[in-house]
Amino acid sequence: MSASGGEWLERDTRQEEENVALAISKLQLQPNSVVADVGAGTGYYTFRIAPKVPQGTVYAVEVQEAFVTGLEARKKELVLNNVTVVKGSAQSPNLPEASVDLAIMVDVYHELEYPREMLQALHRSLKPTGKLLLLEYRAEDPSVPIKALHKMSVAQAYKELSANGFTLSRREDFLPIQHFLLYEKAK
Repeated sequence: MSASGGEWLERDTRQEEENVALAISKLQLQPNSVVADVGAGTGYYTFRIAPKVPQGTVYAVEVQEAFVTGLEARKKELVLNNVTVVKGSAQSPNLPEASVDLAIMVDVYHELEYPREMLQALHRSLKPTGKLLLLEYRAEDPSVPIKALHKMSVAQAYKELSANGFTLSRREDFLPIQHFLLYEKAK
């Protein structure tokens, strides 16, 4: 999504449509957790997670300069010193190695230009016990009112992530229109 789609990310109906509060409540965050919001966009998740990790860090990773600028401005406006905005690339989130407890991609994975390279870079940035969460619109459900190219199936996610060193540790179906797929590093 280009930065021109920022209004859609901040739409008034998003909580009702996606139940963001429930998704965040299920992240099992600790006060000192290090979270990477990869493809943060406007920071919809970033700025809701940051207060839940007051001694931790939230990396807001974005590749688009317009979003990076917006994230920096919003961070200052909200005075959230535990948010670090990171300019990522198409192939890497540009995060320190073995530093992240939880990386999240909210409706982002299916948009990646270089998924293999990004997954490998994320794998390196996760701590040994770190996890990767994909929230993706359910491709298996034709009633989800999202274009098919912006949806992802569990089978597709499993195939791609298992080929890149991840195993599914938790799959939940509590969200109205998205998969909640939590991966860990393969043993």
